[in-house]
This record gives sequence, C-alpha cells and structure tokens, in this order.
Amino acid sequence: MSVETFDVSSDVISVTPEAAKHLKHTAEAKGTSAVRISVKESGCTGYMYVMEEVNSGEDKDLTVDLDNGMHVFVDPDSIGVLRGTELDYVREGINRTLKFNNPNVTAACGCGESFSIE
Repeated sequence: MSVETFDVSSDVISVTPEAAKHLKHTAEAKGTSAVRISVKESGCTGYMYVMEEVNSGEDKDLTVDLDNGMHVFVDPDSIGVLRGTELDYVREGINRTLKFNNPNVTAACGCGESFSIE
C-alpha cells in the first residue's frame, strides 16, 4: 500500500515565470504586494475569473507563494473550479495578456469573458 501526497497550493493553481514577473510589476505599480483570484457566476456560460490586487488575503484563502516574493491568494470557494489551472502571460498578436489555462473548462462564450465547467 502506498500513500500519495500532494501540495494543495500547487495542485490548485500554478503561475509561469512570465506571469509572475507581470504580476509583480503590476502590483508594484499599484502599491500592492499580492493578487487574489476567485471566480463568480457571470456571463452567458456560467463563470468568470476575478483578479484583485491586494496586500493580504482573506481568512480562509489558500496562499501560493511565488519565487519572486509575490503571493497569490485563492478564494476557497473557487478551488473546485480552479484546480489544475496555470496562469500564464502570453503574446496574442500584438497584445500581451494574462491567460488562465484551466483544464476544467468545457465551453467558453464567444467574447471570452465567461466559461463553464462540468
């Protein structure tokens, strides 16, 4: 018999080095030290991501500490929707944007604002 162990914070959300650099730059420009990620019901397909620049998380938030000193706080009610998500900072055409690569998403609306999961 074997016991499987896992790190809850890394299993919920991971952040690429490019995204971490962008988050730190944005937070410093706004005088904050962290971001808080959650999802809320919205749009035509069900959910949308919510990112807030903050200095601290809420009481029961999951904390992900990044190598560059940034902290990502995850709303505990959003963990089921976000589990396995990678946050990346990518170039799309001439624009750069944060992108949630969420393996749980089964459909997204045409404008890209909302998504659904099973």
